[in-house]
Amino acid sequence: MKGRGWQKKKRGMGEGMNDRRWRELGVEEQRAYIMRLLDALEVTDRDKRLKVARAILYLAQGVFDECDTEMDTLHCSRHNIFLLYEMGVFTALLELLSMEIENNQACSSAVRKPAISLADSTELRVLLSIMYLMVEAIRVEMEDDKPEWKSSRETFKTELASPLCNGEPFALLLFTMVTKFCSMNAPHFPMKKVLLLLWKTVLFTLGGFEELQQMKVAARERISLPPLPEDSIKVVRSMRAASPPASAMELIEQQQQQKRGRRSRRPLVKQDSLDTYNERDPFKNDDSRDEEEDADDADNGLEGEVDPLDRDVIIQPPPPPAPLRPPTERVCFPKGLPWAPKVREKDIEHFLETSRNKFIGFTLGNDIETLVGLPRPIHESVKTLKQHKYVSIAEVQIKKEEELQQCPLTLGEEEVEETPAEVVYVGMLPNLSQYVIALLKLLLAAAPTSKAKTDSINILADVLPEEMPVTVLQSMKLGIDVNRHKEIIVKAISALLLLLLKHFKLNHIYQFEYVSQHLVFANCIPLILKFFNQNIMSYISSKNSICVLDFPHCVVHEMPELTAESLEAGDSNQFCWRNLFSCINLLRILNKLTKWKHSRTMMLVVFKSAPILKRALKVKQAMMQLYVLKLLKIQTKYLGRQWRKSNMKTMSAIYQKVRHRLNDDWAYGNDIDARPWDFQAEECALRESIEKFNARRYDKNQNSEFVPVDNCLQSVLGQRVDLPEDFHYSYEMWLEREVFSQPIQWEGLLQAQ
Repeated sequence: MKGRGWQKKKRGMGEGMNDRRWRELGVEEQRAYIMRLLDALEVTDRDKRLKVARAILYLAQGVFDECDTEMDTLHCSRHNIFLLYEMGVFTALLELLSMEIENNQACSSAVRKPAISLADSTELRVLLSIMYLMVEAIRVEMEDDKPEWKSSRETFKTELASPLCNGEPFALLLFTMVTKFCSMNAPHFPMKKVLLLLWKTVLFTLGGFEELQQMKVAARERISLPPLPEDSIKVVRSMRAASPPASAMELIEQQQQQKRGRRSRRPLVKQDSLDTYNERDPFKNDDSRDEEEDADDADNGLEGEVDPLDRDVIIQPPPPPAPLRPPTERVCFPKGLPWAPKVREKDIEHFLETSRNKFIGFTLGNDIETLVGLPRPIHESVKTLKQHKYVSIAEVQIKKEEELQQCPLTLGEEEVEETPAEVVYVGMLPNLSQYVIALLKLLLAAAPTSKAKTDSINILADVLPEEMPVTVLQSMKLGIDVNRHKEIIVKAISALLLLLLKHFKLNHIYQFEYVSQHLVFANCIPLILKFFNQNIMSYISSKNSICVLDFPHCVVHEMPELTAESLEAGDSNQFCWRNLFSCINLLRILNKLTKWKHSRTMMLVVFKSAPILKRALKVKQAMMQLYVLKLLKIQTKYLGRQWRKSNMKTMSAIYQKVRHRLNDDWAYGNDIDARPWDFQAEECALRESIEKFNARRYDKNQNSEFVPVDNCLQSVLGQRVDLPEDFHYSYEMWLEREVFSQPIQWEGLLQAQ
């Protein structure tokens, strides 16, 4: 394949270069050539513009026809991308993208077409591909980056976060493309590329989870809160996955296999007690199995290396080798639980209120200092609770907001820091519900459990060819492409929603709550549960990729002949990191939406999420299991004693892996919060607080009633009023129509006074 299919593109690159190779040119000659390409981008001929855009894409992809190895291609691509950015190519592409978005002729012709294919979005796909490559390459830091590249990265980050077009950040332009596509006004937009670029733009401008953790630590220092008890990212990385509880069918199968005299080789189905500890693995109690279990862990791809594209989510590293120990040493209890327990001030108040009612007979409101009349054990309990008291940034923000609402004139105007998250929220605020609904529509259409409907949106416009396949091999290849296409869309949307929720929560809790309520009201909770109501092991181990067609492998190496057998075999990876990444993100979103919200927790119970989530525990990956166990923990108090009794292994896993709240009676269901009443009032009160926050901070006219009235006739008449340019042409006509021809009822006016 190398040197054949790319001759046309090479000829396009060679024009004006005197048939010299790109990598032989000096930097100044490369700059001059890029300037000629930029000039050619401004021509009116659409075909010529597309040809020039393809030449720029070839540069961004690393001039692969001049490279011999994949690493060489990637290195050249990185060099070219920084050069393209330095020459102002991104700004030129942004103008072309805005033109394509506003191209009503293309939109109307796409709406009228019965079937949309790849040919309808060629220009958009080329532009979005270049922009994605630029954002991703500049975003990722490398050890050997030049100093000028580091400064370019910061400049580009600031540029993307600032109002680039129509006074809005670049992310808002992409959100507009998403809503336009979902409203059927532009069905030819390539949604996969738009969503990937949107996700990477938000990731670059707002920051990933590592940066978010640093921002959280700095924010706590600013408001004089104690430091975090631990780094959650490091804790999750060090966790080991638990063996999932076995189903009845699996127990029967294993018994039958043991009778036939052979061991079961299923690495994800182990029947060891979750309550028995062992130094090598706290979830194993049989030393005779050590060698085989180690082999199982080695075969289990979930504990391998991280896909570079998925480095934004924390995947646990391979476990360290087991230390040598004497053969007589059987059981060794762990040093401690992974998480430090936390207590809210509200929990301490509730504990003291109960204790005072019991021992004294009256309460002291919110007083958590006075312990007079209480027995000594209560004093010790309060001391322990205070040692683990945790005040979140959200609690401080809510308290400050209450003060600002009560004393708007005394406290004056709030100084709002213009963080990237604040800029994005302000831009999203007017159309936030449309953005959320559009993203969830796309997520629903891309979910593997969704059935095709006539009225659903077509997300395959940028994967279906003009001519449908005629051979079995072509059909298989298209089927793999379609499934991969859907998986990438799910990955991009889940990562985007999680990033927005986490950054808005840090920026201000009511921004997070506003987005969360829109997600809940748009049925995000049942949608995620529907997503997990499938064979989750099959989804995570699916192989919807063709390695020999991956870039840059396909352009550097000779293309082998594709056969039905090679396509069916797929790649060598046992698990699909892309799908694991999506599942973890969706579980984290579900946790964000339901945490401390009893009404939403009841939704999990009503939609019978417990068996769905329990099936997800079969995936032996620590981070995914942690968030499944969190979701099970918050609803155990509602599931009844019989469920807890028959799921003791799951309860033990929750105890071992999930953070403890010292006053949380999650395992017994005696908590007063478990009584399901007045949940609608809870959501309404939250909605009222959010609306007050948005009105106070973002409604510019809300203080108009406090503005003093000017009663001086001369000053009022002397104020300058901006009139339209053509007003003086129709001034006399306006006087006749609005003043002279209108009868004034003076008597009525006086009576009204």
